[in-house]
Amino acid sequence: MRSNGVDEKYITGDSTDREKFQKWAETLERSIGNPLYHWSHLELQKYFGYHGVLNGKTAEEVWNLCNAKLAEDSMSVRNLIKQSGVTLICPTDDPADSLEWHKFIQADSTFDVQVLPAWRPDKADNIEKPDFADYLKKLGNAADMKIHTFADIKTALKKRMAFFHEMGCRASDHALEYVMYVPASDEEIEAIVAKKLSGGEVTKEEELKYKTAFMLFVGREYHRLGWAMQLHYGCKRDNNELMYAQMGPDTGFDCINNYAPSGQMADFLNALNKTDELPRTIIYSLNPNDDEAIGTILGCFQDASVAAKVQQGAAWWFNDHKTGMIKQMTSLANLGCLGNFIGMLTDSRSFLSYARHEYFRRILCELFGNWVESGEYPKDMDVLGGLIQDISYNNAVRYFGFDLEII
Repeated sequence: MRSNGVDEKYITGDSTDREKFQKWAETLERSIGNPLYHWSHLELQKYFGYHGVLNGKTAEEVWNLCNAKLAEDSMSVRNLIKQSGVTLICPTDDPADSLEWHKFIQADSTFDVQVLPAWRPDKADNIEKPDFADYLKKLGNAADMKIHTFADIKTALKKRMAFFHEMGCRASDHALEYVMYVPASDEEIEAIVAKKLSGGEVTKEEELKYKTAFMLFVGREYHRLGWAMQLHYGCKRDNNELMYAQMGPDTGFDCINNYAPSGQMADFLNALNKTDELPRTIIYSLNPNDDEAIGTILGCFQDASVAAKVQQGAAWWFNDHKTGMIKQMTSLANLGCLGNFIGMLTDSRSFLSYARHEYFRRILCELFGNWVESGEYPKDMDVLGGLIQDISYNNAVRYFGFDLEII
């Protein structure tokens, strides 16, 4: 909408929802080729039964139809999840979270979709942030202990990991600037933590050393617990200082960061692997130029414990459009074993965004079909169907060890 010259009043401002929807509809008709065009119409078809086209002229019709539909019981969150064929959801949770809503859902026998926590410990990793010390107090309270040292941080995290594991957690998720490897001694790390907790500012080198030690620690714990470690990186956030001052973080002013030394990522994985403590690992880069680097690193650390133990994650964020998905899967096919790919994920907060999984499956099927039509793979529908089912569902069930039936 900003690219269409729409005033911020109609995006995040105080105009009415109907006015904002009108501006969105007028923008959508100009967004040819954009995945938002495809997603919006998939959602309208799948959940609202609308098979027309949303644009400035039809906005009133669509607005009225959708609001009438939303008033029906069938549009409850639970029904949307069931209607979408979802069997398991893993929202990310902070180590200090009580997981009270997970307990509530797990105790509810009327809802048979599994909702399991995923471990997201970024706040304990981000030592450079001004609220780091305050967060450690919160983490300590959750672990029923005081935190004064890096050893204390590790103890608190292990306590919380045990709790998360009991609640069904089987995956972690880390947002990193890049996957760094700047090793340091235990004494250095303790000095860095002490400096920060006494009110000092850490240098960039000290930050990287702490984060390396942190990631090595949690990586070893994930291996011990049988969790998968997800690493996503390559974002430069909040680039528009003027808008940041007005609106705060995470308001649409992030971009791809192309700094990601693949050698350090390989060294990090090797540091875990050489002691046989490398967990199942999924690597996502926001920069599509990293696809081939990731694809070659994967092959260095595979073993027979699980198919595709080290994975390239699905095309993510700025890349989860048709071109980005095709590029990511083609690169993975060129350099690895696409049949063991665990497929699509979405970190959207919308309960209608499950349509994006259909979008992914359509693109996957088209890609396979083109390879078959060009004679690059036999037209064996049983084998092809099995591959599609595996990438769309079964591989993830096997990889994460979820208690679900294979289809």
